[in-house]
Amino acid sequence: MSFVLRCPNCGPREVTDFGFGGEVIRRPRFRPSFRELNSYNYFRVNVAGVQREWWFHRSGCRAWFIAERDTTTNEVLFTARPHEVGAEGNRDQ
Repeated sequence: MSFVLRCPNCGPREVTDFGFGGEVIRRPRFRPSFRELNSYNYFRVNVAGVQREWWFHRSGCRAWFIAERDTTTNEVLFTARPHEVGAEGNRDQ
């Protein structure tokens, strides 16, 4: 399924211009156990619904950004640069 994704730098583009970087998840503490590190690297929730994700504009500005997308409909709710998203995962108002 194809959809349009809005790059915060370049504007709306076809999703084929981007690379998917996975879910936005909390990084482990400073010295994680092997279990924590493996969970961070390999476990994904893959919710059926709204999910926060990393995307890379490979055919444009080559910048990483965050998108919130409904995985059941591919509706993109917002995109933002990483510094525009708060520490708790919320967009700064």
